[in-house]
Amino acid sequence: MTQRINYMQQSPELFKKFLDFTNQLKDCAIEGSIRDLVSIRASQINGCAFCVDMHIKEARIHGERELRLHHVAIWRESTLFAPRERAALEWTEALTKLSEHGVPDDIYERVRTQFSEKELSDLTFEVMAINGWNRASIAFKAVPGSADKGYGLDKANLA
Repeated sequence: MTQRINYMQQSPELFKKFLDFTNQLKDCAIEGSIRDLVSIRASQINGCAFCVDMHIKEARIHGERELRLHHVAIWRESTLFAPRERAALEWTEALTKLSEHGVPDDIYERVRTQFSEKELSDLTFEVMAINGWNRASIAFKAVPGSADKGYGLDKANLA
């Protein structure tokens, strides 16, 4: 396997700005538990092993139940998610897998019943951020678990 470049070292100023953007989302109108679910689901869809690994560990550290983490991939069939969480997951899927016609009105209307205008805007930025991180991690083949100690993810006790 060809070793890929370290994009953080090659573009440190852009990495820092994107990290700052992502860190600002911690103060947005969307609760942390939903942000965790969004990050996991988008990463699953995109096939980003590094980010799935990272965000599952973060969610466990934040107190998420293990069974719910297993159910994120099957959230439509699962009874473990509240309507607001289901709406966030549906929005995540719609924005991560954009169709050629964009986001259908029926999805927008369903999601809009659960989120204020500000919350929906913030949720959209959350989805944008994780999709960006997924693309960088996939492009440069970030190794799952390789940054656990640096990010404090070893506290999840999921080694």
